[in-house]
Amino acid sequence: MSQGTRKPELKKRWMQLPSVSLALALVLFLTIKGQVFSQNSLPSLADNVKIFFSPSNPVRQGEIRVIVVADEPVSRAKYSVRLRGEDSSINLTLFRQGGGPPFWQWWQGQVRGKTPLRLEILDSRKKIVFSQVLTEEKNIRTGGDSSYWQAKESWDHSWENLFSAWVEALFQDSGENDSWPRLDLVLKDEKRNFLYNHLSLSEEVERLLLKPDCADNPFFLRGYFAWKCRLPFGFHECSRGALGRPPTSGRWFTNEMPAGTGNELQKFVRLMHQVMNSVHSGTARTSLAEDFTDYYPLTLKREYLKPGTVFADPYGHTLMLVRWIGQTEKRPGVLLAVDAQPDGTIGIKRFWKGNFIFVTESVVGEPGFKAFRPIEKVNGQLRLKSNEELISSGTSWGFSLEQFKTPAEIFYERMDELINPSPLDPEIALRELYRALHELLLVRVQAVEMAEKFKREHPGYIIPMPDGPAAFISIGPWEEYSTPNRDLRLLIAMDTVKEFIGKVMKRPERYKIKKGESLTDIKKRLEDLSLKLADKLSIVYRRSDGSPWKLTVKEILEREEALEMGYNPNDCAEVRWGAPAGSEEISSCRGRAPRNQLEKMEKLRIWFKKRLHPPT
Repeated sequence: MSQGTRKPELKKRWMQLPSVSLALALVLFLTIKGQVFSQNSLPSLADNVKIFFSPSNPVRQGEIRVIVVADEPVSRAKYSVRLRGEDSSINLTLFRQGGGPPFWQWWQGQVRGKTPLRLEILDSRKKIVFSQVLTEEKNIRTGGDSSYWQAKESWDHSWENLFSAWVEALFQDSGENDSWPRLDLVLKDEKRNFLYNHLSLSEEVERLLLKPDCADNPFFLRGYFAWKCRLPFGFHECSRGALGRPPTSGRWFTNEMPAGTGNELQKFVRLMHQVMNSVHSGTARTSLAEDFTDYYPLTLKREYLKPGTVFADPYGHTLMLVRWIGQTEKRPGVLLAVDAQPDGTIGIKRFWKGNFIFVTESVVGEPGFKAFRPIEKVNGQLRLKSNEELISSGTSWGFSLEQFKTPAEIFYERMDELINPSPLDPEIALRELYRALHELLLVRVQAVEMAEKFKREHPGYIIPMPDGPAAFISIGPWEEYSTPNRDLRLLIAMDTVKEFIGKVMKRPERYKIKKGESLTDIKKRLEDLSLKLADKLSIVYRRSDGSPWKLTVKEILEREEALEMGYNPNDCAEVRWGAPAGSEEISSCRGRAPRNQLEKMEKLRIWFKKRLHPPT
């Protein structure tokens, strides 16, 4: 395989590309409970407007879902969808909508009777602009096929838009506080998942059990969508890499490999197990310029950072974007993502330094925002598009090397401008930062309590601590109950709050300034608000004797150095929250980490002070 080492040439060519204006595209997607029909073509609806519909003949009674996806906003009044039978018609209702880009609408209704139906699209004048009789496709089930499934099409812009719409719909009603014990619990919610029971095989039954970790989670979502829609899916074995040597891709697995015996669901679950055995934290951190990797790097523009985009941080964590919430007069914009934890829990995270770490120096691999590399089916064989093909394609895929060696300050400024394109009210922005920090602290309360519970259930047991940087990436009880990665992110988040006022002073043009107010006045106003918020917000953790102890955010911000050594689960909760020596708070402490572990932690402390993850 080509390793794509020509970074300067690729970057120069990318910089010379003209701006691509995305044509309007419509995607219609139908699913019927109890029966599946498909039409894998894109007939013209109007100039620059295409449709995709499946199934194509709902001859059985059941629920119909129609998804409309576009690069540009689509007015509800612009089109309507109906199914016409021999003696009646069924008008579908708008169930949900979102985006964008892409922008999408979810229409649905109920089929009545078993007569042949015609799909009709009407414009605002009620004139039929598209009409086609729906016919049942007979070969959707592939239970007898030796592969996991056979791909019927290649990934293209319309399919990517539909994937983005599906990801957003899954998590559209979710906020930062939401989490689920397993991914399959989200997929089993038919009010979220418009691919629910798409194969009419009762796929979302209890047998569908999916518990990916953070690296696997994007592949599980991509694989599930590809399985339902009969699209290509693949993933690589990958090396771990080292400083100066990013992870590299090895053997490639696809959905068209021999799968052995079993039904549709069994084969799919088996393929996801192979994902778990092959994909790891290095998979998303391969070189940005390497060809034929699972991901390719994106330009930092709103139209390319769609739901379904993956963010690889430099220390091995992986998130997938799920939703943009636009900026308003009273609230900053928000960019949300979903991630998974080692125990299989998935949850919603917002974009900010506390969750999305971007560093390009002294790290293993090359982090940043990336998209799944499109897979094509050519002459019956699956292949990945190369970087050169992504660049020269008539439809821009957003390939870019601009994140390569980008300073973190520039990266975050670019993202801030995308999330909040208009000047912010600095007070509102500061309140949001404190709120986000408070959320991290509340989550940490739960993490520390989990370790305390484990110790209560295993009295006298000392959780082994790995040597060196392995303390940040490990397995077993240390991985489950220690918090070095979480605490590193927490320290970065604390810095972000502390540095905010200086950021406003440095770039006041990015903020709404009161008429006649000087920078000195703004600074004083924000300092007063910061003190008020730090005193008002608090957490309560349980001490070793079971008693509650309250800490304000102000107190926690003052314990920065203590929190650099607060991640060892063998320490009591009081130590992990930085209780001062000789204080009433520390008096209830029961148990300290062994001396040899404290010595290991002292050697790692420099990385917490640098706010960097040691190379692993």
